[in-house]
Amino acid sequence: MVLKKYILAAVTTNPQKIPSCTAVFKCDSKEEMETVAKNLEAILDGIAHLLTEDVYIIVSH
Repeated sequence: MVLKKYILAAVTTNPQKIPSCTAVFKCDSKEEMETVAKNLEAILDGIAHLLTEDVYIIVSH
């Protein structure tokens, strides 16, 4: 079995919402969270998805 879609990282202002098995980037503001998500999207060659107002996930498609 080959995984084609998986979570590479999570970016949040509220780390309690993220499972401990995920790479988490804690941000102090929504603006910082958006910037970090955009940068990780490019660095990891993934897609950033806003799940809630305080959680982005970076996914490999």
